[in-house]
Amino acid sequence: MIDWGAFDAVLFDLDGVLTATAQVHAGCWKRVFDEYLSNSGVSDTHASRPFELPQDYRQYVDGKPRYDGVRSFLSSRGVWLPDGTPVDLPIVETICGLGNKKSLLFTEAIQADGVEIYPEPWRWRDTCASRLKIRGSFLQ
Repeated sequence: MIDWGAFDAVLFDLDGVLTATAQVHAGCWKRVFDEYLSNSGVSDTHASRPFELPQDYRQYVDGKPRYDGVRSFLSSRGVWLPDGTPVDLPIVETICGLGNKKSLLFTEAIQADGVEIYPEPWRWRDTCASRLKIRGSFLQ
């Protein structure tokens, strides 16, 4: 049993916890990697094959920090890029540039299409709201 009196606040993560974002992330990664590999001049058949869903997503990028995911996937194809810097524009062919392009595509996809909210969190929100004073932002 949860002792609600022991808590002043409850904080929930949105990405993948309250909202179903995995498919959006995977689709954005596929677009970034497929575009890069098809335009990079990589001629090796193994290196240039498309990003496979869901296998490549799960194995190389899911759950990893963005730039580590880029590095992990490209390494699996024998492709090396310089790291660049976190401020690289999405058009720059660096680890950070490709990661930033994915981030931009993800933001655009969420703004354009929204994202599904898992049904279960509503019960948690209602439970927390009935036991704690609501402050700040919350799902409506």
